[in-house]
Amino acid sequence: MCGIAGLFLKNPSLEPALGRMLSGMLSALTDRGPDSAGFAIYGAGAPGQLKYTLRSAGGFNLPQGLELSCTAHDDHAVITFPVAREAEVRAALAARPEITIVATGARMELFKGVGLPDAVTKRFGLEKMSGSHAIGHTRMATESAVTTAGAHPFSTGADQCLVHNGSLSNHNDVRRVLMREGITFATQNDTEVAAGYLSHQLREGKKLNEALTNALDRLDGFYTFVVGTENGFGVLRDPVACKPAVMAETADYVAFGSEYRALADLPGIEAAHLFEPEPGQVYFWERAA
Repeated sequence: MCGIAGLFLKNPSLEPALGRMLSGMLSALTDRGPDSAGFAIYGAGAPGQLKYTLRSAGGFNLPQGLELSCTAHDDHAVITFPVAREAEVRAALAARPEITIVATGARMELFKGVGLPDAVTKRFGLEKMSGSHAIGHTRMATESAVTTAGAHPFSTGADQCLVHNGSLSNHNDVRRVLMREGITFATQNDTEVAAGYLSHQLREGKKLNEALTNALDRLDGFYTFVVGTENGFGVLRDPVACKPAVMAETADYVAFGSEYRALADLPGIEAAHLFEPEPGQVYFWERAA
């Protein structure tokens, strides 16, 4: 079942309200996925700096001498450091098996956990977060255990993430091919395979809209994808499009919801262009870098 929400802001004056708006959208979709929830938000970055989102059940006493900027969000934390130190940081984190790298990038921060959307977003303080675009997901775990690792979004590349409603039939085959190409996976979830496929396509020089178009031929099943990159936001439904989806576009934003009720409280929604994404058609928006 699951529920997806996404927002891409065209009007910078709305950026301080991004987290609050996405939080309300996820709350409206609670009964579509009460097992776990998560979100990725694209906030401010700094030239020459990287962000890692980490998860740890044992706190974030980082190795001595690392001396990183670290902001804790419950059992997640965001560390920021110069790009030139990435190898050093990865080596230090590799020595701490209780710490998991959830996501990396210049702008993206990613948080997820077990529980209802309201509880998860409150734990991580989503309502107070700002940014240019964000995606979120409420999961009903029909095919695997309810765990934080299995929650969405999935990130398999820098500033790249994906949420998914549906099921892929050939994910094991695609996973094996991608692993030979150096893509790594932390779970058996088919959504992580879809994220890995897009990451590989982007690594090979494809634009997000091109990668999504290629996914129509390579990924078999029924699905709705909402994806984010550092500067882009994309939507794709499979050629049958049996999973529900609705979008709204105004001069200020583009919004996606698994149901209209997720969009109903957005500002200016009464004047928005409302539409259902067409089967097998890529929808893509990008902001200036």
